[in-house]
Amino acid sequence: MKRLFTGFLSMALLLWAAAAAAQGAKVIENHKTFGDYHVSYSVFNSEFISPDIARQYNLVRAPDRAFVNISVRKKEDTQGMSAGVSGNATNLIQQSRTLEFREVRDNKAVYYLAPFRFENEENLTFNIDLVLPDGSTQQLTFRRQLHKK
Repeated sequence: MKRLFTGFLSMALLLWAAAAAAQGAKVIENHKTFGDYHVSYSVFNSEFISPDIARQYNLVRAPDRAFVNISVRKKEDTQGMSAGVSGNATNLIQQSRTLEFREVRDNKAVYYLAPFRFENEENLTFNIDLVLPDGSTQQLTFRRQLHKK
């Protein structure tokens, strides 16, 4: 009976720990709302872009290169809009690099890409300055850890 109780208690503690870990898990956000505008953002390795698309848009693909992607749209709309986008990326020892964003238009889609180099498992904080279509300014800050493919 003691063995059964110990087994039950162990299982209950394991389930409690799993539930606590799941609640504490951090959800990685990829968008933020500023008034009437929805701003989506992502960071991805340049090798996720196919060679044909990279050639078409003159983008460099390499294991140590990534892109920050920003798009701005009205909340109720699906089409991207022109905006002012600038920013930087800072690592854990406060080394900062300027991000040079380039507007990309693909049919009706509008988004902004900034290429940058990174070290494997580098943690970067991205500080993005936005001038939204209505002229208001906002700042977007997020952190990502990057891995070479």
